[in-house]
Amino acid sequence: MAAVSEVTSTDRVRSGAGAAPLRVGIVGGGFMGRVHAHAARVSGAVVAGAVGSRPDRASAAAAATGAEAGYATVDELLADAAVDVVHVCTPNAQHVPVSLAAFEAGKHVVCEKPLATSAADAARLVDAASAAGLVNTVPFVYRYHPMAREMRARIAAGEAGRISAVHGSYLQDWMTGADDHDWRVDELAGGPSRAFADIGSHWCDLAEFVTGERIAALSALTSTVQPERGETVVRTEDLATAQFRTASGILGTVLVSQVAAGRKNRLYLEVSGTTASLGFDQENPEQLWLGRRDASSVLVRDPETLSEPAARVSRLPAGHAQGYQDAFDSFVADSYAAVRGDRPDGLPVFADGARAARIVDAVMRSAAADGAWTEVDG
Repeated sequence: MAAVSEVTSTDRVRSGAGAAPLRVGIVGGGFMGRVHAHAARVSGAVVAGAVGSRPDRASAAAAATGAEAGYATVDELLADAAVDVVHVCTPNAQHVPVSLAAFEAGKHVVCEKPLATSAADAARLVDAASAAGLVNTVPFVYRYHPMAREMRARIAAGEAGRISAVHGSYLQDWMTGADDHDWRVDELAGGPSRAFADIGSHWCDLAEFVTGERIAALSALTSTVQPERGETVVRTEDLATAQFRTASGILGTVLVSQVAAGRKNRLYLEVSGTTASLGFDQENPEQLWLGRRDASSVLVRDPETLSEPAARVSRLPAGHAQGYQDAFDSFVADSYAAVRGDRPDGLPVFADGARAARIVDAVMRSAAADGAWTEVDG
């Protein structure tokens, strides 16, 4: 294990300009752990350590994330006073205990979504982060696509006129077959909601972020297309539909599916207005569709012509494709800027994760009541 530095995390963070790089720990060596670790390095941090799914996976987790050392347990990682930030990339059911332990150890936390498997547990994490006075962020990274930020800026400037509808979908196909399996299928590991908690939460967060509207009530239905996966009886949903209204009375619809053959990761959000409509497709993130009654056009990502909020997260010159990992890198860079004392615009925090958990909770309650209209708490 790496030696504990005599310089504490607080000393480094408070030292400001010219400070030593932040040192981060990654809990989880799977796909998301690797994504977080890459973003950490791009943002100038040192990946000091990683924790695997079992003590004997410590070395494998370190190798997968490029960490300096592998830790057998989360407690060992948290005991290292030189670690400033902990990235929680575990199965969903472990987000709460790992995050709570990190706050108790004085670490800033970047926790994967869904923040928790229940709205009540998500609220506990918000309270714990507030009591600890530590930075807490959750990777709703689609906020960091420049053309999504451009969409938000244009709507805020009134370019769409009065918003009349918000609609779209988030479609994947990786769970289409009866033999497709993942830990998320197990409600004990992933929580009572799968498709909507995993990807529907992204769509709802982006819709609220872009429009400034909050979903107030909804009517939802869910479906389990594959009731058995291998020897596992499936109790979590493969797809969900929801119609909703916002606090100001705007109507909307969304379809979320992990069994849409041919769709790999298509998050589509369209906002219809009385003057113009705007559409963002995550699988084609370099463009933003702008529709008007007399003509429609496609705007392309160009830092020279974008609004300031969009240009800020445009990491590459025009014509050089920018995608998911770039958006993730921008999110992590903003998280670390917050650790340094900055307050970046649009940084998603635990309160946003708890907000998403309340929407997921309303979806599941509505579906259990055969689509009855259900208020979203808070």
